[in-house]
Amino acid sequence: MDLEFFMNLMTDYGPVAIFVIVFLEYLNLPGFPAGVIMPLAGIWASRGGLNFFFTIVITVAAGLLGSVVLYGLGRAGGEFFLKKYYKRFPKQKELIEGRMDYLRKKGVIGVFISKLVPVMRTLISIPAGVIGMNFGKYVVSSTMGVFVWNLVFVGAGYVLGDAVFAML
Repeated sequence: MDLEFFMNLMTDYGPVAIFVIVFLEYLNLPGFPAGVIMPLAGIWASRGGLNFFFTIVITVAAGLLGSVVLYGLGRAGGEFFLKKYYKRFPKQKELIEGRMDYLRKKGVIGVFISKLVPVMRTLISIPAGVIGMNFGKYVVSSTMGVFVWNLVFVGAGYVLGDAVFAML
């Protein structure tokens, strides 16, 4: 999938496309680069296609929903899910095991910080579910981290909108 594909999706489906792509990216699915779509959404907002605040709300809601789904998978499937995941992605086992230890030590602060780190921001949800982190606290810390991350990317697109759009 290329940049033009995502731009066409946004033009054709607007906020729904933004929500779905960001949601799928927060599920850690390959090929759905929220790091591309969120700045594009910011550019679109800067050009009057969408309200900036609404764009932030859409991306945070999508990111939180994706995070909650992964938390739920970790909570419901626990070790069974991780064994299957490790078979499919063996290189991530050490990373996830380390994240579980990190979460046990740092708790909700660990979730918030992890939501600000590429790759970890999506993967942290599974270990949080597996270790049985309090759901309410998980949601609050995830929302804060997702908000900061998405604000940076959507905001960058919004601020640099005209310059970036001219290059496209």
